[in-house]
Amino acid sequence: MQNLTLTWQSAGGAAAGLYAGAYVASRVRKPSLSALLREAGTLLALFALWQLVGHLSVMSADHALDRASWIHHAEQVVGLPDEASWQAAITPYPVLVRLANYYYAVMHFAAMLGVLLWVFVRHRERYAWVRNTVVITTAVCLLVQFIPVAPPRMLPESGFVDVAALYGQSVYGGAVGGVVVADQLSAMPSVHVAWCVLAAVAVIRVSSSSLRWVMVLHPVLTVAVVVVTANHFWADGIVAVVILLFAYAVLALAARRRGRVSAGTEARPRRSAEGRLEQVR
Repeated sequence: MQNLTLTWQSAGGAAAGLYAGAYVASRVRKPSLSALLREAGTLLALFALWQLVGHLSVMSADHALDRASWIHHAEQVVGLPDEASWQAAITPYPVLVRLANYYYAVMHFAAMLGVLLWVFVRHRERYAWVRNTVVITTAVCLLVQFIPVAPPRMLPESGFVDVAALYGQSVYGGAVGGVVVADQLSAMPSVHVAWCVLAAVAVIRVSSSSLRWVMVLHPVLTVAVVVVTANHFWADGIVAVVILLFAYAVLALAARRRGRVSAGTEARPRRSAEGRLEQVR
């Protein structure tokens, strides 16, 4: 799967190309195409920034491993299930392991892009809310990821196994100094978890179909997959959900403020008209 990996350089270049295409489309009066290309460019730019943060994080590899060990220990102290025991439960079943690795590698982006495209095409009036949630959530996650934290799979002494590397399904590039892969030290928080919950919430809130609740399976499967593949701790996902809730709160406050401003703008002309009427009388 390494040949499927999109580097931050290629993602950034593709984003620039999409923005250029959006500009050209707007000049030839193709607003729908321009909007689609612009939104795709924004998502690729976010991905490029995410990949770049992962590369920058490699500078503190030793501390990243220490932080991962601390998180694992803290989880055990508070009584959370040991992720290593969850992984050990599926390692005797190679088919399940391969499916979990594949789901981790593919569905993260496929589901998010599918939801965004569906909302953009079928529910354009709700698209800004979904897109802004993605942008705020991902941006805050990136800020946190400047503090390098290794994933569980890099702690073999704690019982974890890098099953993706074991089965030749790793999505990561070559190792730095033969030890650390450059984009593997951004485990905290889990963007996988943030995006899967975000996608499910978007479908449930936007769609009116009774089948929309099937989307709940996506975050359930994703959380299970990131744990059994030793890509994330429970804490990584918990922090990601907290950040997602923060994004929702920011958007709700912004919408409320816009509502107050709009109401005030409408009230002022009405009062002026009433004043003029009183003068006439």
